[in-house]
Amino acid sequence: ARAACRVLEAAGYRVHFNRAPQERPLCCGRTYLASGQVDKAKAEARRTLDHLLPFVERGVSIVGLEPSCLLTLRDEFLRYGYGEDAKALAKASLLFEEFLVRERDAGRMLLALKPLETPRVLLHGHCHQKAFDALRPVEQVLRWIPDLEVRTIETSCCGMAGSFGYEREHYEASMQMAELALLPAVRQAKAGDLVVADGTSCRHQIHDGAQRMALHVARVLERALA
Repeated sequence: ARAACRVLEAAGYRVHFNRAPQERPLCCGRTYLASGQVDKAKAEARRTLDHLLPFVERGVSIVGLEPSCLLTLRDEFLRYGYGEDAKALAKASLLFEEFLVRERDAGRMLLALKPLETPRVLLHGHCHQKAFDALRPVEQVLRWIPDLEVRTIETSCCGMAGSFGYEREHYEASMQMAELALLPAVRQAKAGDLVVADGTSCRHQIHDGAQRMALHVARVLERALA
């Protein structure tokens, strides 16, 4: 979050961190959905809607860093029966890299970036990014960095899938999924290569399975700020 804030501010934007008036932070509710607690997920969605709508009504973009969370606002929130409120929030909600691409394409942003010490990035796409065709913006913003080669690893799910890979009974299946393509590709990476994965669970799987620290794209862009 700190890296994303630095990049957005360097691009000329004022960043408001979303804080709920209650003590407990806002939540997209996906953790409840993953365990079948639909009513609790809907309640979290309503709480989030009520807090974010005043910003949406003023034309403020809602920018998220974790694909599974942000894209819940664009998908599941529309299925809960919250009508125009949910549609308005979905329209205003963008992943960090989607926001940057939109603003640059519209001529509203110029982000000065310098070459990195590393010549190559290996990119793993989160399942929700791939399902929503939202991986291409990550590739685009990485290619804004001068002299950087971007290689997208052709993978399916990393195998972690939220809490799935943490559960004892799913461990072997989780690791088999990771070993299909992701972990072998990461192990073959050169020492100077960066591994990029926006998904928190993806980064944990890469760390535990290949002993490599993967970075969110915001942290890579932060390193490249001129």
